[in-house]
Amino acid sequence: MARIRVYNEKTAGKTALSNRFIDEYMKDANDAQLKIYIYLTRMISSGKAISVSEIADVFNHTEKDVSRALKYWEKKGLMSLEYDSSKNLVSIDLKDVDQLDAVTSVTSVPGDTVSTVSSDFHIAYGDTGVNNDTEEKAPVVFTDGYDTDNSAEASSVNRFAKPRYSADQLRAFKADESFSQLFFLGECYLGHALSDSELKTIAYFKDVLNFSNDLIDHLIAHCAENGKRDMKYIEKVALNWAENGIDNPQKANACSSKYEKNVYTIMNELGKSSTPTKREMEYINRWTKDYGFDLDIILEACGRTVMATDRHRFEYAESILANWKSQNVRHKNDITQIDETYKKKHSANTSRSAAASASRSTSQTTNKFNQYTQNEYDFVDLEKKLLQL
Repeated sequence: MARIRVYNEKTAGKTALSNRFIDEYMKDANDAQLKIYIYLTRMISSGKAISVSEIADVFNHTEKDVSRALKYWEKKGLMSLEYDSSKNLVSIDLKDVDQLDAVTSVTSVPGDTVSTVSSDFHIAYGDTGVNNDTEEKAPVVFTDGYDTDNSAEASSVNRFAKPRYSADQLRAFKADESFSQLFFLGECYLGHALSDSELKTIAYFKDVLNFSNDLIDHLIAHCAENGKRDMKYIEKVALNWAENGIDNPQKANACSSKYEKNVYTIMNELGKSSTPTKREMEYINRWTKDYGFDLDIILEACGRTVMATDRHRFEYAESILANWKSQNVRHKNDITQIDETYKKKHSANTSRSAAASASRSTSQTTNKFNQYTQNEYDFVDLEKKLLQL
């Protein structure tokens, strides 16, 4: 397993976490992701080489858990990972969280095959199996949070990264008539004066997501009409639209109509005519988004639920769909195969039970202690006679 050395020249003797990391990134990370990130910041000052397996041992995690955590932080833009030709991890570049959204320029370095820029965090090189005294390591590009890798995956991760606008930039947005109109509309729809954070988020919709004024107007109005006036919620909807190529109000309406139609169809299939509760919407979102099931599979589970019970139907349908998810169901044909396997197994169990029952019956019939006329009592009549005594 390749060993990785993480270090930083300016942080010897202490481990510091950015307030921005605590405020913006900590709340969404799970236990393993947090432990591993904080451990890496600690290892910077130690100057020691580490490996994925050693990190796993420290926290009693699997190596896959560690790798997934590293990938998570890479996708968040807080670090970049470098691999050798054998796909061994050899380098981790921790980004300066407070500088993630700063726009930086890339300066060419004569004689190098890649470019590099200044950063508070220095690149970490690991043991790649070559002689460090004779083999020169190539520099790695890092740009204070913006990955310069030209791969499609890197582009997909960072193209919607939200900038950290400065006060001067916000003043410039307010002075721009196009932006100021959006800010005014936002205050009208949300019913309160917008904070600087909310103003920056609206600017982000136009500046980075490239939403038109009409689409931003439609976005905020759509969320407000559905009782969702929290800007973080609105931002999640905007990102979903951007990722799905929704660039005008017509496409947004079509997407919303399809979603609302699916919700109505599922509710109707479960015998519900009311507006879904928050809990019910959590189930529906889990089935459609987390599990990724098509509507026909969800409706199949709902149909079976209705036939089985008239209480706690969402919970019952959840048990069916969770089971199908665990068995990697993707199409209705997969369900048919699962049903056939169950029937064969059930039939075999029934046959074994019948054979065992017949064996017990035969044994009782041939038992000499059963070979006499059995008495038959009318217990109701006996009870009456006892009461008359």
